[in-house]
Amino acid sequence: MAATASTSRSPFSSSYSNFQKHNALERQGVTNVFAYPGGASMEIHQALTRSTTIRNVLPRHEQGGVFAAEGYARSSGLPGVCIATSGPGATNLVSGLADAMMDSVPLIAITGQVPRRMIGTDAFQETPIVEVTRSITKHNYLILDVDDIPRVVKEAFYVATSGRPGPVLIDVPKDVQQQLAVPDWDQPIKLTGYLSRLPKKPSEAQLEQIVRLIVESKKPVLYVGGGCLNSSEELRRFVELTGIPVASTLMGLGAYPTAEEHSLQMLGMHGTVYANYAVDKSDLLLAFGVRFDDRVTGKLEAFASRAKIVHIDIDSAEIGKNKQPHVSVCADLKLALQSINEILESKGIKGKLDLQAWREELNVQKQRFPLSYKTFEDGISPQYAIQVLDELTDGNAIVSTGVGQHQMWAAQFYKYKRPRQWLTSGGLGAMGFGLPAAIGAAVANPDAIVVDIDGDGSFIMNVQELATIRVENLPIKILLLNNQHLGMVVQWEDRFYKSNRAHTYLGDPSKEEEIFPNMLKFADACGIPAARVTKKEDLRAAIQKMLDTPGPYLLDVIVPHQEHVLPMIPSNGSFNDVITEGDGRTKY
Repeated sequence: MAATASTSRSPFSSSYSNFQKHNALERQGVTNVFAYPGGASMEIHQALTRSTTIRNVLPRHEQGGVFAAEGYARSSGLPGVCIATSGPGATNLVSGLADAMMDSVPLIAITGQVPRRMIGTDAFQETPIVEVTRSITKHNYLILDVDDIPRVVKEAFYVATSGRPGPVLIDVPKDVQQQLAVPDWDQPIKLTGYLSRLPKKPSEAQLEQIVRLIVESKKPVLYVGGGCLNSSEELRRFVELTGIPVASTLMGLGAYPTAEEHSLQMLGMHGTVYANYAVDKSDLLLAFGVRFDDRVTGKLEAFASRAKIVHIDIDSAEIGKNKQPHVSVCADLKLALQSINEILESKGIKGKLDLQAWREELNVQKQRFPLSYKTFEDGISPQYAIQVLDELTDGNAIVSTGVGQHQMWAAQFYKYKRPRQWLTSGGLGAMGFGLPAAIGAAVANPDAIVVDIDGDGSFIMNVQELATIRVENLPIKILLLNNQHLGMVVQWEDRFYKSNRAHTYLGDPSKEEEIFPNMLKFADACGIPAARVTKKEDLRAAIQKMLDTPGPYLLDVIVPHQEHVLPMIPSNGSFNDVITEGDGRTKY
């Protein structure tokens, strides 16, 4: 009877206006989505036009949309939402879903699907996206009944944001979108198995044991990762109480301010010598919100081989996966740190740990092996460009990057002060991430300075998003470190392949003296002001002009391709294998 009564409404006045205008997304607090339309998702877009609270930022490619949703989530801590059509629209989301899965980013991806009766017939623009993405999402749904929409959306947001965050995909056949229904918003979520596996509050006895180990140790070091981004205050208090030095992973940058005296900056393959030294010589490794990734550990047997290891992580699957800890706590790190801090305060430990000799030992390493770089007469060192940006923005910009050498230099030479200031594709290492991630960050943080530090190879992979930036008038600054090469692969060619160039030159071989492609023309085509700088003496003024120009701006900084990211511990190497010198002008 209800369905008959509804037929006087427009053909699409119900389920997906339920999904959108009549609240499923709005009820989850969604205000921005990154959605690209197609035949199987038209009903969703029609409903979006009727929403008074949800703004769609139209990407120019679905990969741009999912990376933008990630940038939104990474910079705000809120779940990002992207929407695509069936078939190729849905498969274009795959890299972003894999990226969000590896870096624990809360993301909701909604895809259109062919009508139910056509599923499995190889219909036009049909891909079984639930099967395709099963191993790269935290959970996914194929909705076969319109009445399930309110519950599924509620569940999807809960799963994406609870425990270890991650991406959830909702696949909705077109005929389900067109069905008429009266939504029941009070349906309970059905996640009994999942809820029972969520970590409990850490036990007092375990935390007391950790405090005992801290008090007994002479050379403790903190190894903090992306799992610390929501507990930055607690982490700072812990360091204040104990004075233990902090080494951060690529994902953890900003959880503890990199310019503070206790910071050892980044550890791992391209981490500082002193951070890797500290881990190598430590007698206690406090691994908080980390997963012992191969780019951090190198050879596992040699990593922190002298240390007792304490591992606190929200995901039980990570504990003991790569490195067996002596003490492990599966818990929300924020709760664990709050309790540890209370124990430390109750015992009056502040200022009582004698780590002076350890600090002095590490300071010697800091003085012997500071982060440094070569200068090239009037040429621009890429590291210098990032240092100048850091100075002129007072370390306050939200920085996104692509993947490669520029990414590592941005991690080393920009001094991050707070969590969610640094947006990068860590685990997956997806080139093309920087520009769309900056879009998401600018949408989530309209008053912030947002800078995409990019390389020419990564930038061109999603260059079409310049159109979105212009149309939405987002004040994104693009600092393009252009060396005409696939820089990181060139570095490996130099070090391990006798400098044999195997398709890593990105310019025009017939005109090597020219910069190709001309990035300024891409910007011009989208009505974005741009400039090129080739001399060191002009760099500071050029960056200042970029920052002072209202709206978006592209600065093409021409840098030498021979420069290497140092320090470097070769893949599967140990601290003893660290490389601190040399570049592409040297033969190996």
